[in-house]
Amino acid sequence: MKIRNKTSGLFVSENAVMAESFFSRLFGLIPRKSLKEGECLVLTRCAMIHTCFMRFPIDAVFISGDLRVVGVLEKMSPWKFSRYYKGAFYTAEFAAGFAKNRFEEGDEVEFSD
Repeated sequence: MKIRNKTSGLFVSENAVMAESFFSRLFGLIPRKSLKEGECLVLTRCAMIHTCFMRFPIDAVFISGDLRVVGVLEKMSPWKFSRYYKGAFYTAEFAAGFAKNRFEEGDEVEFSD
C-alpha cells in the first residue's frame, strides 16, 4: 500500500502494511528489529498506542476516518504510552525521525494500492 500526503503532494511510503486483524494489531511492530526508511505499519481503529516490548523508537501519525492528520508523535521510545488522540481512526507507525517535515496536523492523507 502507498501513503501520500495530499496537502504537500509528497508520497511518504510505498511500503505500508495495513494491520486490520486482531493478531496483526496485537503484535504490531513488536516482532520487528527495525523499520527501514519509508516502511510503515498502519493500525486501524487506533487512537492510542504503546511501544512496550519494542526494540526501537518510532514516529506515529494519528489520522482521522476522513483521512486528516489529528496528531504527530515523534521519536517515541520503547516502553512508552501515547496520549489518546481524539478523532483518530488510523495510526501510521514509521521509523523514528521519518515523520518530521512530512506530516503536520490538519494535512490530508491518501491510502492507495
